[in-house]
Amino acid sequence: MSIDPQTVLDEKSAKSISVLKENLNTVRAGRANPALLDKIMVDYYGTPTPLKNIANITAPDPRSLLITPFDPKSLNNAEKALNMANLGINPNNDGKVIRLSIPPVTEERRKDLTKLIHKYGEDAKVAIRNERRDANEILKKQEKAGELTEDDLKNELEDVQKKSDKSIKLIDEIIAEKVNEIMEV
Repeated sequence: MSIDPQTVLDEKSAKSISVLKENLNTVRAGRANPALLDKIMVDYYGTPTPLKNIANITAPDPRSLLITPFDPKSLNNAEKALNMANLGINPNNDGKVIRLSIPPVTEERRKDLTKLIHKYGEDAKVAIRNERRDANEILKKQEKAGELTEDDLKNELEDVQKKSDKSIKLIDEIIAEKVNEIMEV
C-alpha cells in the first residue's frame, strides 16, 4: 500500500500551524493571558513540570496574572522558574499566591515582538514548504513506480500546491492578526 501524500501534507500542515499558534501564545502583547506561561517549567520534587500542571493560572484583570499553586510547598519553586524565564516581569510572592503585573509594552518592544512574530511565521512557512517538497517527491516516486499516470501526477502536484498555498495564506492571516494585537495601544 502506498502512502497518500495529500493526507500526510494535511496532517503536517495542521501540526505546523498548531505549533505556530502555541509559539504566538507565549508572545506578551501587553495584556494578561495565562497562555503566556505555557512553556514555563517548574522543578517539582525533582521533576521538570509545566507550571500550568501544578498551579491555577488566572487573569483577574487585563494587566495581571494570579498563580495559585495546588501544593503550597511549590510556591518558591514556581517563583524561581518565573524569574529564570526572563519574561521581563517580576513575580510578587505573598506566601500563598504569585502575582504578575504585566507592564504596558513600549513602542520599541512592540517592534521587537513584531520581528519575533514574523520569524515564527517564516519558520512555519518553511515547514509547510518542506512538507510540500516531501509530498511532491513521494508523488514522483509513485509515478516512476507506475502507481500514477503522468496526468494523475500533474493533478496531484497541483492539489499539493493549492493546499500549501492555502496553509501559507492561513499563516499570513494568523501573523497579521497577532501583529495587530501587538501594535494596538
